[in-house]
Amino acid sequence: MKKTAIFILSLTLLIINACSKNNGSDYTADCSVAKTFSADADPVIQTYCATNAGCHGSGSSHGPGALTTYSQIYNNRSAIRTSIVNGSMPQSGTLSSSQKNAVICWIDAGATNN
Repeated sequence: MKKTAIFILSLTLLIINACSKNNGSDYTADCSVAKTFSADADPVIQTYCATNAGCHGSGSSHGPGALTTYSQIYNNRSAIRTSIVNGSMPQSGTLSSSQKNAVICWIDAGATNN
């Protein structure tokens, strides 16, 4: 009975770990090209986080809440960066390297409203 319980617990933990979006690898951005909020970062955030995905749309209480305006995004830039780098966000879909770079490089350059 004890071996069965240990086996089931181990199997459960293995499945939970395998289903996690965070694969444990950190992403290193290529910021050789400057990124702007309006042309680069905001379209990615709106498409994959706010408007189309719905997780962080108007009135959202998920994670940092809504990410529909510059101020909301700016105020949560650290959490956004962390989530993109560790691969835990977006929950539905995956960002390409170019999309990750757009958001991370914009944040790393000071997250200006440009």
